[in-house]
Amino acid sequence: MDRIRIRGGNALNGTIPISGAKNAALPLMIASLLTDDTLTLENVPHLADVEQLIRILGNHGVDYTVSGKRLATQPSSGRTIHFTARTIVDTTAPYELVSKMRASFWVIGPLLARCHKARVSLPGGCAIGTRPVDLFIEGLQALGATIDIDAGYIVAEAKGGLVGNRYTFPKVSVGATHVLMMAASLAKGQTVIENAAREPEVADLAACLNAMGAKISGAGTATITIDGVSALSGARHRVLPDRIETGTYAMAVAMTGGDVTLEGTHSGLLQTALTALGDAGAEITDTANGMRIVRNGGGIRPVDVVTDPFPGFPTDLQAQFMALMTRSDGVSHITETIFENRFMHVQELARLGAKISLSGQMARVEGVPRLVGAPVMATDLRASVSLVIAGLVAEGETLVNRVYHLDRGFERLEEKLGACGAEVERISG
Repeated sequence: MDRIRIRGGNALNGTIPISGAKNAALPLMIASLLTDDTLTLENVPHLADVEQLIRILGNHGVDYTVSGKRLATQPSSGRTIHFTARTIVDTTAPYELVSKMRASFWVIGPLLARCHKARVSLPGGCAIGTRPVDLFIEGLQALGATIDIDAGYIVAEAKGGLVGNRYTFPKVSVGATHVLMMAASLAKGQTVIENAAREPEVADLAACLNAMGAKISGAGTATITIDGVSALSGARHRVLPDRIETGTYAMAVAMTGGDVTLEGTHSGLLQTALTALGDAGAEITDTANGMRIVRNGGGIRPVDVVTDPFPGFPTDLQAQFMALMTRSDGVSHITETIFENRFMHVQELARLGAKISLSGQMARVEGVPRLVGAPVMATDLRASVSLVIAGLVAEGETLVNRVYHLDRGFERLEEKLGACGAEVERISG
């Protein structure tokens, strides 16, 4: 099992190319089930989750080809993948596949819309909480689907097809917004989704669906209107930049000091997080093709944050920001409102010398003058990269175990950091 070894103490200086967003690529890939034409996606990151979803889509009959192979000298160029679901050969998503990646549950929307039936395994729990699927079920029922649960599977049917309706989510859900928007694209009549997720990835999916012939307006706001069409065609779409990768590297620069340009991204993707980063002492400026992060000389100031759906502070940057706050000149408070059990990185950061105490869903972080390297264990994707950020300033050697979590969401992390002066390497086996 691979590990990452870090020797801390080096400031980051240089350029880091930002990859395509995993959280956008996955629903875009699933949208290929909605048409028998070819959907071409550009700037697809090379990640474990992407490869797993390709295998899952293949189970339903989706063929794919890859062009524009990534060159080692151009790590930000991404891949172009062509997905063709000419014939849906199986409307069942089995447990052995869905259990490996929760996002694969989202195939229920396109399968129900196109084939009028789907049998999809319940995904079960995960390391950062249960994340129930009741919002998905209620939304699809509002479009006329009949849904039963049988032996751990959701069995959905829409004889004659889905029918548009007005539905208000009782709680904001990015995944459920993706699913309902895809399903409603082929429903009869108009669907209005209230209290929809406003994340950039939702707007990106809507843009792709519109390029395929859908009629969607309001994506990126709390109210999305979809006028159903009888069929969708193929299209070509470029995956938007990864805002979580953007924020992660920005926080790494703030942690270590230095001067780094993040290429191929833009500040509008995560303004709230960048505001918090600026309050902590980093200087952030837009460039022609990205943004520049600088922290030279001054210390890290304590900042309180509360995670919230977009445009609030992203839960997927909470662990990284906590790592940054371990070296602040004071006390900060971080409140997690999205997922339960998303503080498992706290004990691992403590192994490096961090002083963090928990009270329910709030963490009190008392900044310390130094961290000291130690072996640590990654518990989930975002927690794992928070340990890397801490390791970049820890004295001596930090060894991050279970880095397969990192490979799910960060492309060539050690190469990107190494190119900017970090002493970081992957140890195989």
